[in-house]
Amino acid sequence: MASPSTDHHRAAVLALAGTSGSLSRTEIAQRLGLSPATVTQVTKELISHGLLEELASAPSRGGRPAQLLGLAGSPKRALGVKVAPDRLAISDVELDGTVRDLSVHDFDPASADALGHLTDTLAAVIDGIDGDGSSILGIGLGVPGGVHDPAEGVVNADILGWRGLPLGRRLRTSLELPVLVDNDVNALAAADCLYGRGRHHRDFLIVTIGAGIGAAIVTSDVVYRGAHGDAGELGHTPVDPHGPECVCGNRGCLEAIIGDRALVSAAHREGVLTAVDTISDLHTAADQGDPTARAILRNAGEILGRSVAGLVNIVDPETVAIYGEGTTAWQHWRPGFEPALRAHLPALRNHIPVEIDRSDDQTWTQGAAALIMSTPFDTTGAAREQGEQIRARLTSTHSGHQDNTHGRPEPVA
Repeated sequence: MASPSTDHHRAAVLALAGTSGSLSRTEIAQRLGLSPATVTQVTKELISHGLLEELASAPSRGGRPAQLLGLAGSPKRALGVKVAPDRLAISDVELDGTVRDLSVHDFDPASADALGHLTDTLAAVIDGIDGDGSSILGIGLGVPGGVHDPAEGVVNADILGWRGLPLGRRLRTSLELPVLVDNDVNALAAADCLYGRGRHHRDFLIVTIGAGIGAAIVTSDVVYRGAHGDAGELGHTPVDPHGPECVCGNRGCLEAIIGDRALVSAAHREGVLTAVDTISDLHTAADQGDPTARAILRNAGEILGRSVAGLVNIVDPETVAIYGEGTTAWQHWRPGFEPALRAHLPALRNHIPVEIDRSDDQTWTQGAAALIMSTPFDTTGAAREQGEQIRARLTSTHSGHQDNTHGRPEPVA
């Protein structure tokens, strides 16, 4: 049987082939920091077991053409799950980040059988893919709350009404697949590290606006989680000690002032919206030129700009990305955000780029799946036994459900 380090190398090569497409052995060695001899041996084993195959040669630049390698056969995938207060979004995501078969399901996290409903929904999705989950590396879940340990998956999410919910353990027991759970914004950052700006930046900041206000901090290519997994709770930073009550129980949190619920309440008070109108109606009113609606969103942008400036001054990122459903009205946030951000940054950081990214269920579920896809590159061992099972499923010729009696599936010898 191969050594653990060899297993890790095989998993890393397979994941790289899945996320990058065809590569030469030289490119694999450079990207993974492995010696040419190691890459030659590992790729030889993977080809012999039918996991990699030789493709067409790369165009020659005067020397011998480089043989390109790619994944062979049916690719492995992960399920990505976005848990929201009103719905579940579930996607089948391939190794290269391609999102397939996105489905959205009604969900009430406060119901007595919320966890049973979640389990049954996932079981039906798995059955629709391949019946036994043999091609699925694992299930990643992004939740709008704190998760101390992604491998354990105990969730504290005020917006869902969940306190100390052992989500990961319950799903693993019922579905017999590896499960990783994390804050949904951290999951977005994991996807960005694999498929997006992480390929060009080692240090960046993600901010989300919408029903909640969140942040994720990536430093040296790693999502910073803090001592208890709660780093990035930008929405619960204090803004006004006399402000409205927040779902967390404190008063005047950023989220309680510029989250969707707060903006709708402000619009009700100002007579812009009726009692039954929603955040979408506020956006529509602003689009149609209502000056009060625009002022509410511009003020939200100004408050956000000051808050983001403070975070930029603390963590010193290369770039900032803003996600979230609230970005659909970014044209109305921007007039307040940009001047406030720039006014509170020192000259050396004043030109930091701010990118507005698409935010929909596809984006969130890709992020959740990235919790699984990034595990082969996890040198910290944070995923622990879940990471071991995911790597074993990636490098095995048959990845059926984990056997709770005999341990994880046998990796390729």
